[in-house]
Amino acid sequence: MKFIDEAKIFVKSGDGGDGCLSFRREKYIEFGGPDGGNGGKGGDIILEGTKSLNTLVDFRFQKHFKAQKGRGGAGRNRTGASGKDLILKIPVGTEVLLNEEIIADIINDEKVTLFPGGKGGLGNINFKSSTNRAPRKITHGEKGYEAEIVLRLKILADAGLVGFPNAGKSSLLRKISAAKPKVADYPFTTLDPKLGVVRKDDQELVVADIPGLIEDAHKGDGLGFKFLKHIERCHSIIHVIDVTDEDVKKSYNTITSELNNYDGSITKKNKIVVLNKCDLIDKEEIKIKKNILENETQLQVYTISTITGEGVSNLINHILIIKN
Repeated sequence: MKFIDEAKIFVKSGDGGDGCLSFRREKYIEFGGPDGGNGGKGGDIILEGTKSLNTLVDFRFQKHFKAQKGRGGAGRNRTGASGKDLILKIPVGTEVLLNEEIIADIINDEKVTLFPGGKGGLGNINFKSSTNRAPRKITHGEKGYEAEIVLRLKILADAGLVGFPNAGKSSLLRKISAAKPKVADYPFTTLDPKLGVVRKDDQELVVADIPGLIEDAHKGDGLGFKFLKHIERCHSIIHVIDVTDEDVKKSYNTITSELNNYDGSITKKNKIVVLNKCDLIDKEEIKIKKNILENETQLQVYTISTITGEGVSNLINHILIIKN
């Protein structure tokens, strides 16, 4: 299924039904009074968050959604039927924007009424008075609310993997979870965010593999800020650095700078620093680069190899501790 994280759609809640103009007409009742019923309410536009979806692909081709109109009132003081609500199922983590302002944020399995349907009109029975025994006045149903809205999905995950392209983020996700992202020895293998569930004993957490960042990503370079938004909701950030990089300190600081330039609050999240591909160089060089990063970050640096599995178990334990 293709990953789509943004969609623009047109929605309209249902119009209310019109009130009815009617008079009671029965045998032997010469002057029956007004008995026109009210119109029914229009259907609402309702958004329902669901964890079974992780893409907005359902809105890629179908763009227009309209709730049902309310039916008009009828004689004998009968109220018209209300229009059927239109329920749109969307992934948990979706923001709804109208004129670039967030009007709803679906972060749980919940239902949110986005736009209510129009009220039904009044039948002529509502306008009967002591001075007007036969009113011919009714009101029409209210129009439903219509708008063009933007759905913007931001992945919900406990931890997000960030780093340069080809740093080994996808390989790490494959190693610690059942997810099977594409892995290859060239940049930008990952073109969409991928989610994996890490389980140990009775604990579990969701890890997101965010497509590789490059310098000036916050300006739109490379894959740009298209995927930076998916880091916003992560509880922790896992910096994955290729131990074979000549300057691991620069690699870390470049990614941190891009995250900070995009949204300063991201750099305040819990951080885990990982040196990957430690099977490719000797232990002495690994120790030197690890010390450089620990002095720079003031954090413990985890050295791992997704090929041999070295250090992966310790990393999983630390991720679970931070989550709790």
